[in-house]
Amino acid sequence: MNSILKKINHDYAFLLIRLMVGAVFLSEGIQKFLFPDQLGIGRFIKIGLPYPEFFRYFVPSFEIVCGVLVLIGLLTRLASIPLIIIMLVAIISTKIPVLLINGFWEMAHAARTDWSMLIGSVILLLYGAGKFSADYYFNKKSGKKV
Repeated sequence: MNSILKKINHDYAFLLIRLMVGAVFLSEGIQKFLFPDQLGIGRFIKIGLPYPEFFRYFVPSFEIVCGVLVLIGLLTRLASIPLIIIMLVAIISTKIPVLLINGFWEMAHAARTDWSMLIGSVILLLYGAGKFSADYYFNKKSGKKV
């Protein structure tokens, strides 16, 4: 009985992680298009990201597409890779300077969402989408061991 409850809890845990990661990336991607001066190209220029004209469409498009894929649990491991890269770049380009200028506690406060999205994305890369996902459905349907 206890192992059944553990399995059920894991399935729901992966669902909650997917919902958190997917919803945040989807929302952030949309907002980069809606508010480009504050969150899109304007921010990319401010932090010194090279080729901001290219990244103005590249980053939010990946956030939206991969966010939706994570939400429905389709190609979850693959979709988590660009999200991990996006979060690593965000931490390096925006949070490390805060750490160096203002100290650990201000960086820790400013980076809480970044770390959560990074860790959630890494969990999805390592363990997959879980039972309540399109990945599970398609793998089960194709006869792959799930």
